[in-house]
Amino acid sequence: MILLQCPYSGFRNVSEFVWQGEVLERPDPKTATRAEWRAYLYNRRAKSGRVQEMWFHRNGSRKFFIAERDTNTNEVYDVYKIDEADSAPETGETAAGDV
Repeated sequence: MILLQCPYSGFRNVSEFVWQGEVLERPDPKTATRAEWRAYLYNRRAKSGRVQEMWFHRNGSRKFFIAERDTNTNEVYDVYKIDEADSAPETGETAAGDV
C-alpha cells in the first residue's frame, strides 16, 4: 500500500487522494495579458525532480493541501496546509512518506 500524508488526517492510502497538478503562481487578473492567462491555464513544466503539487483528500478531510514531492522517486519531503504554504520553505527536508 502506498501512503500519502494529509496535514489534516495523517497518513492514508494514496487512493483516497486526487492529484491536482503543480503549484503555479496565479497571474494578477487586473494586469495579466491573454498570453499570460493561456500559459497559466494550459502550460505545465512537467519538471523532473522535486516539485510542489496540489492534492485533494477526497475520501477524508475533503481539503486541498500542498505536497512537496520528487517526481522521479515519489518521495514526499513535506506537506502543507494551503494557508501554511506561503511561509513554507522552498524545499523541506522532513520525510512524509511515499506517494
